[in-house]
Formats: sequence, structure tokens, C-alpha cells
Amino acid sequence: MDDCRIDKYLWAIRAFKTRSDATEACKGGRVKVGNVNAKPSRAVSAGDVIQIRKGAVMYTYKVVRPVENRVGAKLVPDFAENLTPESELQKLRAPVETFFITRDRGAGRPTKKDRREIEQMWDAIDFSADDD
Repeated sequence: MDDCRIDKYLWAIRAFKTRSDATEACKGGRVKVGNVNAKPSRAVSAGDVIQIRKGAVMYTYKVVRPVENRVGAKLVPDFAENLTPESELQKLRAPVETFFITRDRGAGRPTKKDRREIEQMWDAIDFSADDD
């Protein structure tokens, strides 16, 4: 086999979970072959360099051998060489602190426990003594 469709190839090397995901990525302009947007039916052959944008990361693969049938994860290196730079992979390991906002105790709305303690304090206060 000299070449195959890029959507089938990306699905076969496990770059995408489903072939329809690979097709949608191609249609959406997130897949490039040789710095040119690739349509789902574009043929890829050995030696082609494929760039895939997934979120913030730009993955780069070199076609070693075209394949149309999905292969096991251990066999992927026989068909595709991962050329993704380490700097792109570091984007996957972004610090968790940037995604979550912490709330200092006492700031914002009270928790359920805080609310119960407040209600107990209000119940303990004798307001009848103020009427005198």
C-alpha cells in the first residue's frame, strides 16, 4: 500500500479515538500536511509530516508506513514516528494551580457547616432581655 486517506490513517495510529473525530479535525483545519490544511480524503504516503492541533498542543507525526486498519498501541511506532517537541508536551503538564481558584476560609458564602454554627449562635442569643 503506497498511500491512504489521512482520516483513516490518523484513526489507525490512534491519534483520534474515532474516525469521525479525525474527519472533523480535518474539516476544521486542525490537521496539516506539509503546512497545508488537509481535507479528510487527502492521501498520505511514507515520509509525509502531519501536524495535528489538539487543544493547546500541536502534535507532529512522520508517516513511516501508511495503514488503513487500526493497530494496537504497541505497533504504532511501526507506522508513525512522533516528532512532537518536548516544549509542546510540557503544555499538557501545566500546573494545576492555574486552573483552580482556591477560596480562603471566611471569604465568600459560608459553608453548610458555617451556616449551622451561625444558626446555633442565633438560637442561643436571648433577644427577650433587650425588650426591657
